[in-house]
Amino acid sequence: MAALLVSTVTLLLGYIGFGVVTMLVFTAGFIGGLVLWLVLPARGTWSDIKLPFVSCLVLFLLHRVEEKQFGFFAYLADVTGVPTPNVASFAVLALVGLSVGAWLLVPLLMKRANPLGRYLAWTFFASMGVTELAHFLVFPWLNDSTTSYVPGMWTVVVLAPVAWWGMSRLARGHRVPAGQ
Repeated sequence: MAALLVSTVTLLLGYIGFGVVTMLVFTAGFIGGLVLWLVLPARGTWSDIKLPFVSCLVLFLLHRVEEKQFGFFAYLADVTGVPTPNVASFAVLALVGLSVGAWLLVPLLMKRANPLGRYLAWTFFASMGVTELAHFLVFPWLNDSTTSYVPGMWTVVVLAPVAWWGMSRLARGHRVPAGQ
């Protein structure tokens, strides 16, 4: 129930803060992560995903810097027609607190074998590896200009494959070599 609640509230906050198009993009990470967690709930440990998780987290921070430096939210407001919300608005603060805050709990929860930790790991990797592809697959098609660059696009080139690596490690889990 907690996983369904987190996914639902995250999408609701995305809708309130950024509108329906952006909320639908968030769906890939949060509903996709929920589905993957339900299909593969007991695989992958913290030791399996530690390196891809930490790498992905660092790349996500760099991605956010690229988005900030090159005006992603102004771009998003332009292509969706939804004004950029105030950074201090309830929806934005709650969305960041819920998603990023929860993702920072992944190491602690997974070390304790808490199933919610694995769900959050799935949402993190699905958000970084699927949702962020919207910089290539969704947002350019919403833009009427001839500009092909979407702010944040270049870091996604590295971020998404690292997230896929994390998803693969989370899906496979720890494998004991034959004979042991």
